[in-house]
Amino acid sequence: MQRIVIKVGSHVLSDENTISESRIEQLCQFLADLMQRYQVILVSSGAITAGRIKSNIEKTSVVNRQMLAAVGQPHLMSIYEKIMQKHSIITAQVLLTAADFDSRKSTGYAKNLIDGLLNNKILPIINENDATGIAEIVFGDNDRLSAYAAHFFNADLLVILSDIDGYYDKNPSEYKDAKIQLEINELSEKELSQTVKTGSKMGTGGITTKLKAAEFLLSNNRQMYLASGFDLTAARSFLLENKQIGGTIFRKK
Repeated sequence: MQRIVIKVGSHVLSDENTISESRIEQLCQFLADLMQRYQVILVSSGAITAGRIKSNIEKTSVVNRQMLAAVGQPHLMSIYEKIMQKHSIITAQVLLTAADFDSRKSTGYAKNLIDGLLNNKILPIINENDATGIAEIVFGDNDRLSAYAAHFFNADLLVILSDIDGYYDKNPSEYKDAKIQLEINELSEKELSQTVKTGSKMGTGGITTKLKAAEFLLSNNRQMYLASGFDLTAARSFLLENKQIGGTIFRKK
């Protein structure tokens, strides 16, 4: 059975300062369907947005974002747990930082945990441990973390579900004739050094962080697929029907 990592960004899970439970319902149905065919690891952002629901803390500093994440993480997990129970699937929270993958021992411990959960058909839900690792809440929205998870936990594919529905040949917000590139085999230094523009005020990622995640996986002979998290049609087709009708696959020739 193939192993895949599904990463979902903050913007997909949120509507302004609220968590979109209807969108999480759709995501969880998708995950349940995927688990019939794959071993699935979920990397989920959204803890800070969930924290805004529970408190009046503003996102004005790193420590405030840490506090929001600490308040919001259990709330976010409770939503996932409640919805996945409808599919008779147990969820497990796994908090990591990118630095955890710098230690062979820590990486080994984490992989043993992930392997055990997957072998017992439990859905691991990974998020950044914002108490000790702040990189993703400042810059990245878990894109780097999901790439590391895909590589070090031996996944065949990372799927990023985002407000960005693919990698275009030019900026679609500036050019009406921009087209999605269905397949990318390599990325240039120019592409990897673009000025980062976040997808929304709820997220911290952007196309550049996703390209860097793709480059990391390409350099390690792994694959990444980028598609819309708002409309899961393309992702469903790609993963469940083996047909690419949208999104971008990053893989070596």
